[in-house]
Amino acid sequence: MTTAEALLGYKGKRVLVVGGATGMGAAAAQIAKDLGAHVTVMDFAPVDFDTDKVISLDLSDQDSIDRAVDELDGPVDSLFSAAGVADGPKLMRVNFIGHRHLIERLFANDLLNRGSAICFISSVAGMGWENDLELVQDFLATPDYESADAWVTARPETNNYLVAKQAVNAYVARQALPMLKRGIRINATMPGPTDTPLAQANADLWLTFGADYRAEAGIEASTPAEQAGVLVFLCSDAARALNGQTIITDAGYIPSGITESFPAATPVVSFLSGDVYGSIGELA
Repeated sequence: MTTAEALLGYKGKRVLVVGGATGMGAAAAQIAKDLGAHVTVMDFAPVDFDTDKVISLDLSDQDSIDRAVDELDGPVDSLFSAAGVADGPKLMRVNFIGHRHLIERLFANDLLNRGSAICFISSVAGMGWENDLELVQDFLATPDYESADAWVTARPETNNYLVAKQAVNAYVARQALPMLKRGIRINATMPGPTDTPLAQANADLWLTFGADYRAEAGIEASTPAEQAGVLVFLCSDAARALNGQTIITDAGYIPSGITESFPAATPVVSFLSGDVYGSIGELA
């Protein structure tokens, strides 16, 4: 085993990728497999690359989640929570509620090893969750899948991508201590524009975001593999000091807007880091 492989610590470990059929999840699954992990992919879509096990999963259906967890053939050392949708009535179920329920089922079935790690894919769209903390904490206080779904149904304006990613970011922060007491770390990445099938389906919005910054820097939108590398690191042994963090992986667009070293990004950053729920409410 090389020094790098030993530092990352994936050889012989069990990895579960939720939403691993395409995009960043698929790239993370393949990197983990190359590092010697046993990889299980859960997804609604078919998986067309080599992996150890594939389990059908619909995060918008609680029974489907329960069945998928029951199909696991062993405990999990690393969980990549990668599945997401851009819009639609099931958005919050797929982007957050279903992921949370799956994690709780893993705990209930004693399927998360002590020393394991969880990493969500969030988004820079989830910035500013601290400014909406009262609302997000109220949502996170819902005890189960049904009550969380009912909370969103009663507040239809919250069933959108920005609030879903705020929920992910706040959940990661909120769970840092409780999970660490069980020997488990939890973090998230907040990618900028990444050339995935989901982004291509929303290319006019998602892949034009920050295009002026990338043009000035002389770079393209991130590839799934570039983003997956950070996911794999965060769930590795090398990242044991990181917990409860949401890591911005946008090639510097947000920091450049905050510092005004790229002034065109400053108004966008101001919006994303502000009271997103209030802004949505005003637009509704």
